[in-house]
Amino acid sequence: MNIDTTIAAISTAQASAGISVIRISGGEAIQIAEKVFRTKSGKKLSEMKGYTCALGTAHENGEAIDECIATVFRAPHSYTGEDVVELSCHGGVYITARVLRAVYDAGVVAAQAGEFTKRAFLNGKLDLIEAESVMDIISSRSKESARAALNVKEGALSRRINSLKDELLNLAAHLNAWADYPEEDIPVVENDALSDSLKSVEAQLKDILQNYDNGRILKDGIDTVIAGKPNVGKSTLMNLLAGFDKSIVTSVAGTTRDIVEESVSLGDIVLNLSDTAGIHETGDEIESIGVDKARSRVNSAALLLCVFDASSPLTDDDLDIIRLANEVSSVAILNKSDLTQQADEALIKEHFDEVVKMSAKYATSADELVQAIKRVCSVGDINSANALLYNERQRTLTMKAVNCVSEAIEALHIGLTLDAVTVLIEEAVGYICELTGERVTDEVIDKVFHQFCVGK
Repeated sequence: MNIDTTIAAISTAQASAGISVIRISGGEAIQIAEKVFRTKSGKKLSEMKGYTCALGTAHENGEAIDECIATVFRAPHSYTGEDVVELSCHGGVYITARVLRAVYDAGVVAAQAGEFTKRAFLNGKLDLIEAESVMDIISSRSKESARAALNVKEGALSRRINSLKDELLNLAAHLNAWADYPEEDIPVVENDALSDSLKSVEAQLKDILQNYDNGRILKDGIDTVIAGKPNVGKSTLMNLLAGFDKSIVTSVAGTTRDIVEESVSLGDIVLNLSDTAGIHETGDEIESIGVDKARSRVNSAALLLCVFDASSPLTDDDLDIIRLANEVSSVAILNKSDLTQQADEALIKEHFDEVVKMSAKYATSADELVQAIKRVCSVGDINSANALLYNERQRTLTMKAVNCVSEAIEALHIGLTLDAVTVLIEEAVGYICELTGERVTDEVIDKVFHQFCVGK
């Protein structure tokens, strides 16, 4: 990527809206914007200070296109670290496209996916962890996921990681100095003190690593399957949680024959719900395909909502559901609790940590169900203010750093030379630098920003 060019793209959603924002960034951003935009006051954009706005009109070949507001940002105090002009025009698809075309004709290059944030990274405005969090903010689906992503963007994870990196660098520097300059008055390396320092770093890296699953839950939600035999109220529960009629509900058993999916926000968490066919023995060829799909989805789920008909005795099919639930985190739902209870509640409680009695039809105890889900998934223990790892790249590099530190501790324990320990510490530092982007290949950078949307 040539960061000497000036780029532009639409930074808002490309659909009809109140306004659209066209972002121009680069060394010639202000001069190019002046070719397209004329202020009402007659003052040139090049005469404006950073963080100032002007009302005016966008033109194409001398013809007025739309009334706009231009906002000027001066390098290095902008999102990208370059001169930036943002043109806010009316949000019609046609008008936005015309203004963007005029900007292109004035001499800019179309921005690639994530190129504005990529330039922010290359210009030192963000490290790689903070840059990755930008898309996590955009894609947030709950309050807690947005808060966690913002904390990462503001450096919560980077500060903690860099603190550990500095600690390892100090250890490596001491070891190298002690080995290379024996004639100098350098404190002797004490193995016990060195081991204690490495164990402290190891424990903190492992703590960060353990937060990975929490970060994934906040970011991606929990893959949740609603399972049960036919006609126990699975689809009614699906519709209750989704907030609209997503699944077909009838009094006929076996209505759902394929998997119905919907993501729903329940307070601070997102459930990626799958309403499945009733699990039971059937001679119907088509229905049996749905049952097989249901069993397969149950095996890959992170959470099961097992629905039982409280008004009927438990059957062999119910017992089959209970056996499946023993393999995964699950909540038992005794549905139809508004009717006379005949199901063996005591037996169900033997196999489930959380049992909720409710009526999906009348939306009773829905809040109790949400709290039970949070307890089973330990969502209540997730603190969005913590340094949360958010993707596999971050997890893998943190794991490699942990392994190097653990090997350094073991090397000390078995009596290997301090040179070997130093090498392992420096390898751990290398992985941390790759995590933050201080040492990273162009291929990795391109892969990270390729996942971004154009305009960000």
